[in-house]
Amino acid sequence: MNTIELRPPYLIFLGNETCLTYAKTGAGLVEWRRELCSGQLNLTPDGIDLGLPQMSVEQAAADGVGSLVIGTASVGGGISPEWLDTLERAALLGLDIVAGLHGSLASVPRLQQAAATSGARLVNVRVPPPELPVGSGRKRTGRRVLMVGTDCAVGKKYTALALARDMRRRGLNVDFRASGQTGIMIAGGGLPMDAVVSDFLSGAAELLSPDNSADHWDVIEGQGGIFHPGFGAVSLGLLLGSQPDAFVVCHEAGRNHLIGWEGFALPTIEQVIERTVELGSLTNPAISCVGVSINTSRLPPGDRSGYLEELSERLGLPCVDPLQGGTDPLVGRLLQTPQTVVTDGEVALI
Repeated sequence: MNTIELRPPYLIFLGNETCLTYAKTGAGLVEWRRELCSGQLNLTPDGIDLGLPQMSVEQAAADGVGSLVIGTASVGGGISPEWLDTLERAALLGLDIVAGLHGSLASVPRLQQAAATSGARLVNVRVPPPELPVGSGRKRTGRRVLMVGTDCAVGKKYTALALARDMRRRGLNVDFRASGQTGIMIAGGGLPMDAVVSDFLSGAAELLSPDNSADHWDVIEGQGGIFHPGFGAVSLGLLLGSQPDAFVVCHEAGRNHLIGWEGFALPTIEQVIERTVELGSLTNPAISCVGVSINTSRLPPGDRSGYLEELSERLGLPCVDPLQGGTDPLVGRLLQTPQTVVTDGEVALI
């Protein structure tokens, strides 16, 4: 897995972005690493507000900020030409530039020269390790739970982080496994699955969640959605390589179509459960759904409880909003799942 060391505190750069969906890197850092975030920088007055003080790169340098973190990630993950003046100034002032984009910061001569002049680092997080293996399908020791989604940006990362936190509070042996750039920045390590060559996706997922002790849980951040026409391949590779014993379906209340793919209706939660079991059973026949995580931020607060209760009754599964009540019902269901053990190469359930 990749490990990274970012120089805190951070200035979250939001460019011209006005849609929170495409600023999930910045939003994720503020939600889970607020103590490391000093300010935000927008290039437009109607840009996203993450609740941080507005700060120029000059103010950031004077205040001892260590890194400018690009907090947006549009479809395709490119470096916008409109950003370059600001990024260049930041690098010349000695701020490290951190990006989770598909495009490499070092591929931009202006940034490379500015960093060389000041000694700043250009940190690309979305870079997989070299020489990844093809997936083997070999059953690994330890236990795993994977987040799967009805779409992108529905709360898979937040759910995994909250679930790992709540399991840790119970004294369980658990690790959060980051599969995307924001999760890697939050956790300090992981593997960017959507930057892996397709032949090696399931092998990369195997590396992300290696053999472990029988009582150990890996809580694996999901990617995309298996019904997604653009990103479904990444989701499938992660599912097969993770070999999860359990999975949690993540969904945003009120969303009806795939974001950015308006011609595609969202699958139902029941469809996602059925398809995930069907596909995931290839590498773990014991796979099962332990619950549903709902982002209820679009609902009026008074409607939240009723929505979750009705959904839970319909599905026969615990349904939670991890940011509005935690994940204890999911943890309880996890602890009831059968355990797959490997002894002398033989796989059995106990």
